[in-house]
Amino acid sequence: MSTKKQRGMYFGLAVAVIGVVAFAFGGQVAYAGISGSDHDFSGSGWSGGEICVVCHTPHAADTSVTGAPLWNHEVTTATFTPYSSSTLTATVGQPTGTSKLCLSCHDGTVAIDSFGGATGTNFINGSDLIGTDLSNDHPISFAYDTALATSDGGLNDPSSQNSGLGGTIDEDMLFNGNMECASCHDVHDSAGNSKLLVKSNASSALCLTCHNK
Repeated sequence: MSTKKQRGMYFGLAVAVIGVVAFAFGGQVAYAGISGSDHDFSGSGWSGGEICVVCHTPHAADTSVTGAPLWNHEVTTATFTPYSSSTLTATVGQPTGTSKLCLSCHDGTVAIDSFGGATGTNFINGSDLIGTDLSNDHPISFAYDTALATSDGGLNDPSSQNSGLGGTIDEDMLFNGNMECASCHDVHDSAGNSKLLVKSNASSALCLTCHNK
């Protein structure tokens, strides 16, 4: 089983277990990795002491975003300035899917505690604030496939390149064939890497998974 599947495909299949939302990790449960991580809001005072409820709910979930399992957090409606470059081969538009979920806190337009239908007042700040200008951030929500790798010349073929996580880039890091925030960052922090990375970036190992330069 690939690492992404073991991570519950990150924003993949979610199940309700004794009133809380958990993810299948090949027999392990994702919230075991969240506990004590940057995404553990159980001690915040506004989460009711729960970990999963800020993002997930077993009932009355928001189904407006593709790939959002039992979603409970308010979703951003901001318009973003995407990354662009004269050397960019991929077509990049507005964030979609799981990246839009990440930005529903990290763009700073939606409070962290806006969940379960409530409007919160605690907004993300500091180095965790990405904002709506993504022009200086790694491009997201674009199709990364063999055709792109061939035309770009500086990318590894995701269908055959080993990700170092158990399978290919496509199997372990892409979401419906797209590069998303979750391709490099594990919201559930199951690996325990710095910056919630899916693998260590020592010697640029994570970057060189996709880039062949």
